[in-house]
Amino acid sequence: MTGLSILSAGMVTGVGLNAPATCAAIRCGINSFRETRFMDKGGEWIMGSEVPLEQPWRGMEKLARLAASAIRECLDGLQEPAGRIPLFLCVAEKDRPGRFNGLESELMERVQSELNMRFNEKSAVIPLGRIAGAVALDRTSKLFQQERLEYCLIAGVDTYLTATTLSAFEEKDRLLTSKNSNGFIPGEAGAAVLIGVPHSELGESGVRCLGIGFGHEKAIIRSEEPLRANGLVQAINSALADSKLSMGDLDYRITDANGEQYGFKEASLALTRILRQRKEEFDIWHPVDCIGEVGAAIVPSVLSIALAAARKGYSLGEKVLCHFGNDSGERAALILSQSGGGGA
Repeated sequence: MTGLSILSAGMVTGVGLNAPATCAAIRCGINSFRETRFMDKGGEWIMGSEVPLEQPWRGMEKLARLAASAIRECLDGLQEPAGRIPLFLCVAEKDRPGRFNGLESELMERVQSELNMRFNEKSAVIPLGRIAGAVALDRTSKLFQQERLEYCLIAGVDTYLTATTLSAFEEKDRLLTSKNSNGFIPGEAGAAVLIGVPHSELGESGVRCLGIGFGHEKAIIRSEEPLRANGLVQAINSALADSKLSMGDLDYRITDANGEQYGFKEASLALTRILRQRKEEFDIWHPVDCIGEVGAAIVPSVLSIALAAARKGYSLGEKVLCHFGNDSGERAALILSQSGGGGA
């Protein structure tokens, strides 16, 4: 995994229409939560984090524009032909309520048309929700070993701001509403990162991926199983083994915790089961507090945030643990390292 470097990033979120603006807002703890056009069961407007595009696009058209905008920013200044760059496009899992039809069959074509680019034939759509970006990184690592490629794009795009999605999650008491304080604020975003080698024309990346791991949790949210964080422990231990590091070597964490108590409890349990030495501080960043729940866009968003923190000098140390989880139990963990260099 030491050969995978994050070279550039692009983001389009409710708090910024590019990566620098979004990362600056997250660093300052700024959010753009406001009333949506949807109402909860208590008759109050549901709060959300909507991306303010120049026109009120909806559905697949909006997803394509969000993804294309992030990818365009990510590729700015790169001279490599798009035909030599595979694109792994991360989207919502197949059983997600309110998921748009045709994500696998249509979205890739719409994104390429919007960009007026044709990406490498190894490109693929990965419909695995919040862990999709980690799976894409794993595929990228294997692809670099098999093919003579210098770059790969990982993009994620998702929205929870549809009537069907909001209704389904409110029914399960998952949304933050006037009737439920243990829930998340829905959002939408497009995010992308360019993966490659440090000696590329874009210079040193500032961040490398040292390890990746996966696991599966049986005690999923709202289940009656006792939560011991087995799936997350498995994923983190696999990533640590891959990176040849211990939990004590890491400096801070960035996660997809979205405001529901379950995610913080799981992270805390996993930490107590893995960490074998005393640490004075082991801070946890959860950017969903600022951008809302963004589903399949979370991994490239977190990688973008880690890259910005490394390049701007406000990271809390050289090594960071990132972990993610789907509602159905899949878990993923990444170990990142700040490698220095790069411009501000």
